[in-house]
Amino acid sequence: MAKKHMGLKAKNRLTNGFIYLVLIIISCIWLIPFVCLVLESLRCECTYQVGYLIPKQWGFDNYVKLFTTTETVKFIKWYTNTLVVAAVTSVLQTLFVLCMAYALSRLRFNGRKFLMNFMLILGMFPGMLTMIILYNVLKGLGWTQSNAVPGYILVYVASSGMGYYVSKGFFDTIPKSLDEAARVDGANRLQILFKVILPLSKPIVIYTMLTAFMGPWADFVFASYISFNSTEGMNVAVGLNNLIATSSGITKNYTTFCAGGVCVAIPVTVLFLFLQKYYVEGVTGGAVKG
Repeated sequence: MAKKHMGLKAKNRLTNGFIYLVLIIISCIWLIPFVCLVLESLRCECTYQVGYLIPKQWGFDNYVKLFTTTETVKFIKWYTNTLVVAAVTSVLQTLFVLCMAYALSRLRFNGRKFLMNFMLILGMFPGMLTMIILYNVLKGLGWTQSNAVPGYILVYVASSGMGYYVSKGFFDTIPKSLDEAARVDGANRLQILFKVILPLSKPIVIYTMLTAFMGPWADFVFASYISFNSTEGMNVAVGLNNLIATSSGITKNYTTFCAGGVCVAIPVTVLFLFLQKYYVEGVTGGAVKG
C-alpha cells in the first residue's frame, strides 16, 4: 500500500509538473507581443520599424513625443475621451445588468422564459448589422464626429441589460430566504438588491464592471465609424491607428505608436492585477444553470 501510495504521489507530481510547464510556455507566448511593444516604445535610435528587437539606444523619448509634439498632442484628448466613455459605461452598464439579472433571478412573471430566450437569440446577431442605422440616429442627435462621446455611451449602454447571463447565475446561488427575511422587515425590492444582495455579490459586481469597462476601452470598429476622422471625437484606439495609417506615418510615428499602446495597456493591466481574485470568482460563481 505504501509503494502504491508513493507511486500515485509521484504520478501526480509528474502530471502537475507537465501542466505547469505547458502553462509557463503558453504564458511566455502570450507575453511576447507585450514585451516587444515595451521594447519598441523604449527604442530611441530611430522611429521606424527595424529588424531587431533589443534597442541600441534606450530612453523615454517616444513617451515625451507622445504628449508634446504637434502631431501627437491630441493623444491626451483621445485618452480622456476613452476614459470618460469607459468609466461612465462601466457604471451604467453594471447598474442595468445587475437590475435585469436580479429581476430574472428572483421574480416570476408571465413571459419571463420567453423574454430570456428572446434576449439570448437577439444577442447572437452581430452588432455590426445595426451600425448604419445607429450612425444615422446618432447623427440626427448631433452625437457623431467631434461630439461622438455621448453617442459612444448611449450605444454601449442601450442594450446592456441583455448581458444578464453570468450575473443571474450568481444571484441564483444566493439563498432566497435572505430576500424573504428582508421583506418581512419591510424592505422593498430595490432595497433588497442594494442593501442585501449586492453586498454579498462583490465578485460579480467587479466582474461586470471590468467587462463593461473593457468594451469601450478596446473598441476600434464602431468608434472609427462614429468619430469619422474627427480628431476631437476619436477614442485612443482610433487616434493611435491614425498615427500609422500611412507609410510616412509608420516611418515617423511607429515607436510613438508603441509608446501609446503601452499607456493604453497600463490601466487595464493594473485593474486586472488588483481585481483578479474577484474576476475569477465572478466568472465561476455565475457559471451555474439558472
